[in-house]
Amino acid sequence: MPAIREGEPLANADVRIERILCPVDFSDVSAKAYCYAQSIAVHYAAKLILQHVVELDLHPSAYYQVELDFFEDYRNTLISNAKEQLRQFADLRGGVEPESVVEESYAPEAILALAQARAANLIVMGTHGRRGLDHFMLGSVTERVLRRAACPVLAIPGKAAAGNGKASDPVMVRRVLCCVDFSAHSERALDHAFSVARAYAADLSVLHVLDNTPESDDVGKDTAAAMEKLQELVAAREPDPAKVDLQVRLGKAYREILDFSAEEHPDLIVTGVRGRNSLNLAVFGSTTYRVLQLHAGPVLTVPI
Repeated sequence: MPAIREGEPLANADVRIERILCPVDFSDVSAKAYCYAQSIAVHYAAKLILQHVVELDLHPSAYYQVELDFFEDYRNTLISNAKEQLRQFADLRGGVEPESVVEESYAPEAILALAQARAANLIVMGTHGRRGLDHFMLGSVTERVLRRAACPVLAIPGKAAAGNGKASDPVMVRRVLCCVDFSAHSERALDHAFSVARAYAADLSVLHVLDNTPESDDVGKDTAAAMEKLQELVAAREPDPAKVDLQVRLGKAYREILDFSAEEHPDLIVTGVRGRNSLNLAVFGSTTYRVLQLHAGPVLTVPI
């Protein structure tokens, strides 16, 4: 299947990645996220903002500094040390020179506030846990950002491959999988999938899952109708639809997405979410949540 080539006509010209925010906590996972942020910044000629948030709650000894002057000195020392550590973190990995931001705050709030203040088009951050957003996802920094971010968020799990850990190493995006359910948010995700596929000259697969469809004689008709809709969506974005792999499957949506990924090994999954606060307890079993939780590779969530 021919790849979507860089420089070809771009129907989704409204997709812009000009400012990328990458929060880091100096862990190996955030180092991998920074590799991806660097790579995307290069491919889109985007500005990169590297952020570290000092949370005093993670430094219990701060509260033993009873006198105000001692407390402020301790706080300032933590911030000064974090600035130096962030500088070294960026220098060791090379690549695009980022703007570095260090502040003392509550991490999720600080990340969201900076993303809004700088009008970030993309947040790239690592997820902790053995399988992406692990079982106790609620309360994690990444989960809170995913729930509330107004811009797309690229979540990088610990197992995601990204060279040998240096930001200057190439991040391989050879195949992109976009999941669509024909809603407005999934169409927006498709725009981003085409954009990434063109930026990296990658193959693109577009998958729709017929979820909760009973086994009957109508399955064939439903499959054909879904395939026709996929063809219409792709034709509006790609002059040569043969360059896009279209798939319709029957089953539980998140399971079919994961099964397809296990078979075809996409380097990136792109999926939509229904705006802010989509990943909350009311949709604990949602397709997007499950894919984020269980997939071992990068997932880009696109809100509307």
